[in-house]
Amino acid sequence: MATNLDLQEQEQLDELKAFWKQYGNLITWTLTLVLAGFAAWNGWNWWQREQGAKAGAMFDDLDRAVQAGNADQAGRVFADLKERFGSTTYAQQAGLLTAKLQADKGQVDAAQATLNWVADKASDDEYRALAHLRLSALALDKKAYDEALKQVDAIKSPEFAALANDRRGDILLAQGKKAEAIKAFDAAWKALGEQLDYRRVVEAKLTSLGAAPAADKPASGVAQ
Repeated sequence: MATNLDLQEQEQLDELKAFWKQYGNLITWTLTLVLAGFAAWNGWNWWQREQGAKAGAMFDDLDRAVQAGNADQAGRVFADLKERFGSTTYAQQAGLLTAKLQADKGQVDAAQATLNWVADKASDDEYRALAHLRLSALALDKKAYDEALKQVDAIKSPEFAALANDRRGDILLAQGKKAEAIKAFDAAWKALGEQLDYRRVVEAKLTSLGAAPAADKPASGVAQ
């Protein structure tokens, strides 16, 4: 009986050896790749958390510089932040904050360079749209109308279509193109929701140009 069990065990062992000899390398490499992938995924998540934490700390430093009105300090922190953590949302937000302070302090060229980075590098359409919108304002202030229109045309985010048309109207009006400006303002007015206060600003522009928009039609069933 024991001899029979020993023989069965030996046969099973021989079969296992033969199987492992044929498929062992494949199994080993498959397991290695799976484990390596799992480790890499964990490592990536850890790295992302570490990057986010470090970028967040630098953003806090930048925010303090902005609150203090120190454009030079904000510019230095932003330069470091975009160099080390340029792919993070913190860097994109920091760019917009820094550019506003730079512009407020008269550092127009620096603000333009900062906004150009956001417009080119931001992964979020909304951040790019904001950067282009602010670049168009800087160009308009310098009477660089073609550049201002170019920046407006670069805005692709649907959420910013109304503001883009409003800015286009400002630029066209500055160029003396009244009819085209009215058309742009009208498009902006129609795209803005009734509940938005800024719609009244656009309406005032149209009214001042003698093109007050028609009152919205009342809802069906409302007495007139």
